[in-house]
Amino acid sequence: MTDLLIWADLTVTEFWLLLAITTGAGIVRGFSGFALSAVIMASASTFIPPVQLIPICFWLEFCASVMMGRGGWQEADRGLVFGLVISSAIGTPVGLYLTTTLPVDTSKTIVLILVIVLAVLLLAKVRFAFLATKPGLYLAGFVAGIIGGLAAVAGMVVALYVLSQDAGARKMRAALVLYLFITLATSLVYQIYFDVMTWTAIQRSAVFAIPTFAGVWLGQRFFVPKLEKYYRPFCLTLLAGLALAGLIRTMLS
Repeated sequence: MTDLLIWADLTVTEFWLLLAITTGAGIVRGFSGFALSAVIMASASTFIPPVQLIPICFWLEFCASVMMGRGGWQEADRGLVFGLVISSAIGTPVGLYLTTTLPVDTSKTIVLILVIVLAVLLLAKVRFAFLATKPGLYLAGFVAGIIGGLAAVAGMVVALYVLSQDAGARKMRAALVLYLFITLATSLVYQIYFDVMTWTAIQRSAVFAIPTFAGVWLGQRFFVPKLEKYYRPFCLTLLAGLALAGLIRTMLS
């Protein structure tokens, strides 16, 4: 156990907290198709800087995408997804630049506020007519790229866009799965360029890959027709609550 903690460069408390967080985030990802990174950022950014969490989220998203990629390809609107992927690739370096230049406390606060705002918008079923247009598609992807680079919650921006199309639960879930899977390649290039991807992050990701796999597998078991209408409000309420609690702790510390 001691060797594992040294390898991952974590304290005992940080290890067990991350174990619980990554397992829970995997369950949410398996059930909803997104929010793994958002759950991790909302929960763990209070004791690990967001810039260190972003590469961890990358590898754990990779693990989840490997498990869920087939369903996303079969059911998603691929034209819509590819439009989001292309425009988000342009916005990602902007977000990564911000997250590598802003102070840790500022970055942490921005991350938590972004999670809260996006979760509330999605929960309130906010729809913007402009997003149903081609320019709206590319704008949503560009903003998702910026937020993905800054806070690793691009999936929530994409979810807001898909929601504006009145997509059903399965179509929304499939689009998110496919989007997150494809954008992993560009995200890795940018993270290496900005020196965000470190060996410590890779080692930590290896430690928490198994609980993430277990969580995703369990979450997928819950995605059955009779529960589809509950998946969105459950996940978004959870995200907003976690982010709000983290923001309060940050302000009081």
